Formats: sequence, structure tokens, C-alpha cells
Amino acid sequence: MGAIRKALRGNEGLYFFVRSSRMRYRRWRKKLRNVHPTFYCSPDVVVAPDLDAREYSHISRGGIIGPNVHMGRYVMFGPRVIIVGDDHVFDKAGTPTIFAGRPAEIRPTTIGDDAWVGAGCIVMAGVTIGKGAIVAAGAVVTKDVPPFEIHGGVPAKKIRNRFATAEEREAHERMLELPAQRFGKFCPPVG
Repeated sequence: MGAIRKALRGNEGLYFFVRSSRMRYRRWRKKLRNVHPTFYCSPDVVVAPDLDAREYSHISRGGIIGPNVHMGRYVMFGPRVIIVGDDHVFDKAGTPTIFAGRPAEIRPTTIGDDAWVGAGCIVMAGVTIGKGAIVAAGAVVTKDVPPFEIHGGVPAKKIRNRFATAEEREAHERMLELPAQRFGKFCPPVG
């Protein structure tokens, strides 16, 4: 298997063909109709079919992604990221919670462009993680994370800003406003 991988890495065109074929099959198998062709997820990811994912977004091994999730461009999810917590009706007197039902509409969860959610994070449904934000491994995100901030802990709280200066942040924001770009040798072409 190692020799095959080495041969694939040596032939960029063949590598992109194999990778895109595998993802085309996964998109079909998981019924993902609203994800960009450059979106990538590991084979063991459990994902709701209404996932909306833009260019170069990635969900790593063991992820569980609930319904009504929107991922921007260049988003990375580490291993075992879970987006859960659709509301349950729990305040019906005389009815066990398991039989009380759920609200008719599930709140949308939005992950902004270039956000990175670390390994083992739990993100509650209805939360917005802003553009360029980073969530540290193992965090539990119960509230919105503003753009370009780093949050971590249980519950997640601000650790610091992603960039030291306003000029660095503005330069990064300008790059994100450009049409999706190919970065590096092993990024498949857009489209």
C-alpha cells in the first residue's frame, strides 16, 4: 500500500483523479448534494445529508455532523469533532422527554471561512464560529465565537486574538475575499 501511495504522490494528475473519485463516491453514498467538489471528509464521518460545505473544507476521522450545518471555505475539523444538540422539548409536564418531541425547525450552525475546529470539540447546534476563528482541541462551544479569535476550554472562552496586529488581520481578510485559490501541491484544482 505504501508503494501505491508513493506512486500517487509522484503523479499529481493521478493523485487528484483517485482522490476526487473517492470523494465523488462518498458524496453519493452520504447523499451530500450541497458540498463543493473540493470538499473532503474521511470515510467514517457521520454527516447529515443537508450539509452545506464550500471549497477546500475538510472533516477528519470520527466526526459527527448534525443537520443544518453550513461550512465556509478552507474550514478544517480535526478528528472526532461533533456538532450536536438540536433542542428537545423537555418542559411538557407528564410527558417523558424522549416522547415530548423536538421543535419544528433546527437552528443553523455556521462555521466561517478559514475556521479551524480542533480534535474532540463539541459544538452545540445553533452556534456561529466566525471567519478565521480557531477552537482549541477538546473545547465545548456553547456560544458564538467571534471572527479571528482563539477559544478553548469547557465551556469555550476566549484565549487570545489570532493575529497580533490589525494589519495582519486585514491582510488575511483580503486574501479570504479573493476567489477560492489552490494552495500547495496536493490541493486539487477548484471546480
